[in-house]
Amino acid sequence: MRFKTIVAILQNEQDAERVLDCAIPLASRFESHLIGIHAEALPVPYTSATGFPDTEFLQVSADMNRERADKLQAVFLRRIEDSGLSFEWRSLESFSGDSALTGISSVRAADLIIAAQRETGGDPGADVDTLVYDAGRPVLVVPSTGPLVTTFKHVLLAWNGSKEAARAAFDALPFIIEAEKTDILVIDPPDTLDESPEAAGAEIASALSRHGATVSVSVQKSDGASVDDMIQNRVAETGADLLVLGAYSHSWLRQLLFGGVTRTVLRTAQVAAFLSR
Repeated sequence: MRFKTIVAILQNEQDAERVLDCAIPLASRFESHLIGIHAEALPVPYTSATGFPDTEFLQVSADMNRERADKLQAVFLRRIEDSGLSFEWRSLESFSGDSALTGISSVRAADLIIAAQRETGGDPGADVDTLVYDAGRPVLVVPSTGPLVTTFKHVLLAWNGSKEAARAAFDALPFIIEAEKTDILVIDPPDTLDESPEAAGAEIASALSRHGATVSVSVQKSDGASVDDMIQNRVAETGADLLVLGAYSHSWLRQLLFGGVTRTVLRTAQVAAFLSR
């Protein structure tokens, strides 16, 4: 399995270079077709003092949007034209101006989506939360700071036995198979009659091993600690450079109201995060 169609979400100049630093090497390695997507907001008409639409404001807004889109396209073309890759650029418009949301029909035909981690201050970037929830395709979230690697040697798979975790594990197979090792982290496995806590994760470990992956399983009790903190600590302890996670295994409403592992990872992960649901 290879990622033959990769979509890069480029919301602004701040995240574009970092996303392309990840997308172009991956597209080269997997011989992929790379699609760059950027969206601008449609100008909102305002009424002038005379009661008529302010056409000057609309024109200025349209010109500014076109200038931003042209800059992002220039960044994309500058980075990719000498790469020898198959590529295309899609410049879109919508009322939201969010590249992730506007490009949803394009990303659903992709093998992999790459987007930047959403910032908490300043320009927040594309709505990666909704992208992960609605895309139906795996999303590789590039961390906003720190070292950026594209040849992942150590994968950490957060496993809770959910359908989302299963989807993420098998969607990430190209990376898991290439990695030198994959750690499967199980936190607070349920007590069942047919499986001891110590055996949790054994079945997915065997399945991945049959694909040629080198895997190990770690079972931990939270003892009151938050699951997202435990995952982040495990990433730091093991030196993992890719976190694989089943996204929104609890309802999105619950995540919005009370927070959750997915939302924390999308904002604070220090390494690349591969999410599916």
